[in-house]
Amino acid sequence: QVQLVESGGGLVQSGGSLRLSCAVSGFPFSDFAMNWFRQAPGKEREWVALISNRAGDRRYRDSVKGRFTGSRDDSKNTAYLQMDNLKPEDTATYYCNIRDFSRSYWGQGTQVIVSP
Repeated sequence: QVQLVESGGGLVQSGGSLRLSCAVSGFPFSDFAMNWFRQAPGKEREWVALISNRAGDRRYRDSVKGRFTGSRDDSKNTAYLQMDNLKPEDTATYYCNIRDFSRSYWGQGTQVIVSP
């Protein structure tokens, strides 16, 4: 069975950093891209970043470009999201997502709170 487990969230002051991890099991991780999404209270879930399985292919939503960096370690079946210079508007629950040709899989989410 496919499992995605996020970790690394927490409370941080504005300007601080956090590193999220997403450990994947039961899935051919190295064959597919990983996406990060987030959902702030009262708002819809939004896409944040794509970490392709093709080396160097990374994409970000405009509001996090230059601050967030996605990476992956295929030997550990784990993806990461390094978040620097965090802002209060980054406060949300962050989810990792991976999909194959027929299904989409989500982690349970990890909460990030950025205080002013």
